[in-house]
Amino acid sequence: MKRLEREVRTVRLMIDLYCRRHHGVKGPCANCRELAAYAERRIGKCPFGEEKPACGRCTIHCYKPEMKARIREVMRFAGPRMTWRHPLLAVRHLFGR
Repeated sequence: MKRLEREVRTVRLMIDLYCRRHHGVKGPCANCRELAAYAERRIGKCPFGEEKPACGRCTIHCYKPEMKARIREVMRFAGPRMTWRHPLLAVRHLFGR
């Protein structure tokens, strides 16, 4: 799986975990689907392409402030839980491989 595809998959899984716990629905709600679509567009338009660093370590911040705050909240919640639910994706996400 290519890096960008893996990154999109990881973000979607994180949003699913967050939404299930905070919004009480299986699968993402409308707001979370909007966030996932936005994140996917941003990842797809990254000027670094397959050599893209993790967004937190990137020199270019392409998320709007509101969306950046939302994705940060999702990642703070879902990040630690990803190590149990999807350990391989979590490790790859952390170390940028």
